[in-house]
Amino acid sequence: MHSRLKLSPEIKLIVSDFDGIFTDNSIYIFEDGKSAKKVSYKDLMGVSVAIKNDIKVAIISGSHAGAIGTMNEKFELAGAFQGIREKLPVLKELLEKNGLKPSEILYLGDDVNDIECLKYAGFSVSVKSANRKVLELENLQLTEAPAGDGAFREVVDCLVDLKSANLCPKL
Repeated sequence: MHSRLKLSPEIKLIVSDFDGIFTDNSIYIFEDGKSAKKVSYKDLMGVSVAIKNDIKVAIISGSHAGAIGTMNEKFELAGAFQGIREKLPVLKELLEKNGLKPSEILYLGDDVNDIECLKYAGFSVSVKSANRKVLELENLQLTEAPAGDGAFREVVDCLVDLKSANLCPKL
């Protein structure tokens, strides 16, 4: 099954939120008060596939997660920003640093703190479980895969297929 996302081979950077995209928005809270989040290997592999295919990846998260630091070390992300309340200035800085236009980026987010970035990016994608205000945005595309279980990978596979064999629908 091929993705129904309509993307462009001109996309050079995927910028993603973390919670609700790489995770299913759940958190495990242990008896000692420590917590953990589950991340799908499919999505981690998606980061690797993107980078190997010259598509940069960055994460802008409103929260803090050890997994983001680990991913940054392992994959040398284009950016890994945590605890960011206003994400749009960080997104604009990322574009400037990489010499990109909004039409060359895809933003993947699921909650109200992602709305400005989703509106700014040339391509905006979310998951079906996104906040209702996100789901009301114009030009928003939704992944078939759920949050925390392949949504990020679906975007990457679509882009890689589009760049190599034109298997994703073109705009």
